[in-house]
Amino acid sequence: MTYRARWWLAVIGIILAGAGPAWAKDTLTLGMVLEPPGLDPTAGAAAAIREIVYANVFEGLTRIDGEGHTVPGLAASWTISPDGKTYRFALRPHVTFHDGTAFDCGVVKFSLDRARAPDSTNAQKEIFEPIAAIDCPAPETAVITLKRPDADFLYGLGWGDAMMVAPNSAAGNQTNPIGTGPFRFVRWVKGDHVDLARFPGYWGVAPKLAAVTFKFIADPAAAAAALLAGDIDAFGNFPAPEILPQLRADSRFSVVIGATEGKTILALNDARKPFDDIRVRRALAYAIDRRALVEATISVAARIIGSHYTPNDPGFIDLAATYPYDPARAKALLAEAGIAPGTRFTLALPPPPYARRGGEVIAAMLQAVGLTVELVPMEWATWLDQVFKRSDFDMTIIAHTEPRDLAIYARDHYYFNYANADFRALFQRYRETPDPAAGIDLLQQMQRKLAEDEPNVFLYVLPKIGVWNAHLHGLWVNDPIPANDVTGAYWGN
Repeated sequence: MTYRARWWLAVIGIILAGAGPAWAKDTLTLGMVLEPPGLDPTAGAAAAIREIVYANVFEGLTRIDGEGHTVPGLAASWTISPDGKTYRFALRPHVTFHDGTAFDCGVVKFSLDRARAPDSTNAQKEIFEPIAAIDCPAPETAVITLKRPDADFLYGLGWGDAMMVAPNSAAGNQTNPIGTGPFRFVRWVKGDHVDLARFPGYWGVAPKLAAVTFKFIADPAAAAAALLAGDIDAFGNFPAPEILPQLRADSRFSVVIGATEGKTILALNDARKPFDDIRVRRALAYAIDRRALVEATISVAARIIGSHYTPNDPGFIDLAATYPYDPARAKALLAEAGIAPGTRFTLALPPPPYARRGGEVIAAMLQAVGLTVELVPMEWATWLDQVFKRSDFDMTIIAHTEPRDLAIYARDHYYFNYANADFRALFQRYRETPDPAAGIDLLQQMQRKLAEDEPNVFLYVLPKIGVWNAHLHGLWVNDPIPANDVTGAYWGN
C-alpha cells in the first residue's frame, strides 16, 4: 500500500470516528397527525395542543407521569388539611419562564384565577370550580382553599388545562407559548411543523435533546413513507397500522403498543331529534359490531367499552356487553320510535384515520338496519367550530383523550348535550365525598348510568401505536394524558 493510500485511510478513519454512529445525535423529529389550532393548553380543547407543549414547554403545580401517577411539578411538595379543603404548596425556588419572568405564588394565583374566570375559555373549568380562595403568604408558598373536598383536585392540577402561565405573556401563548419547561418555543411554520429548543435556564434536569421538531402529516400513507425514509424519527401515535407487520420485521424500528385514555365514541347530539329518544340511541348501539369496527379500522387489538371510562382508571367496571351486536333488536327499537326506513342522518368525520375509516364502517352497519348516513369529512378547525363549539351536527366519531373525564356529562352544556339530573347528582356526590371506597362506588354508579342512558355510543379505547427509531429511548409507552413528553428522550444503543 502506498503512503498516499495509507494517508487517505487514516483520514477516513478519523472522520468516521469523529462522526460516531448515526444514532449519536441530540435532535428529534416527531410526527403528528393533527396540527393544533393554537399552542395554549389553557385555552383550547384540542389534544394536539398538549401533545406538543405538555411538560415540554408548560408545567403545572403537579404533573401526570407516563404511568398515570400524580407527581410533583412546580410544587415540590404539599400538605392537605384534615378536612380536605386546604392545600399548602411549597413552590420550587429559582424557577423562571423562558422570557426571564420569575415563577412565584403570584403566578399561581393569576393562572388559576384566569382559568376559573367567568369569561375563561379553558376547556376544563370544572377542575377549578371547587376553588374558594388562593392566598400567597410568601412568594414560594401557595395556599389554595376549596369550597369542599375534591378527590381529584391534585390530579386535575396536573392536566394541561392547569398549566402555569405568566401575566405578561399569557395573552400571546396561542402563537408564542412561553412556559417554564425544559424546552422553549422557537417557531411555528403553519401547516408544516413546530420547533422547540432546549432552554438553558431550566430549573430541573436538562433534557438530553437539544432540539425537537413536531412535524404534521395527516395522510397515513405519507406518514408511513416519511418514517420509512428516515425523515421522521418517531410517531407517538402512528396513523398507518396496516403496515405494522412490515415495521416489526424492520430492525430499524421499535413498534410499541400501549394504552391511552382515548374513549372512542359515536357522539350523538342528544338535543336534536331523534337522538333525544333513548330508544334511538340504544338502537344505534345494538346496530354496531364494535369488534368488527376495530378490526376494520385500526388493525390492532383494542378494549371494547360500554361506558365513558377505561380500564386504566380507578373503579372501572366492564360494561361492554350492555348492548351486544343485535341488528334485529336495533330495527325493532327504531320502528318503536317511529323512525322510518331510509331516514337520513349526517356523520361528521374529523381528520384522524380512526374517524375517517370508522365512519365508512359505521355507515354500512347503520344502513344494514335501514338508516341512510351521509359522511361529512371535516378539517380539524371546522370540526372544532361546528361540532364541538356550536353543536351543529347529528353524529360524529371522536376519541376523548382526557383521563377520568366523567365530568363532561355533568356540565350545563357540552357539545353532545347530555342533560340528566340524576347523573349530575351522582357526580356532585362523588366530588364531595372524602371516603375513597364511597368514591369508587359512585364512580361505578356513574358508569352504569351512562351505559343505561347511552347518550353516546361507546365503542373502544384507542390503543397507542408507537413507532420510532430503534435507537431512540425514553418516549412514553402509554398515554395516560394527551402528551408527547420528550423531556426524557435520548439516543443510544
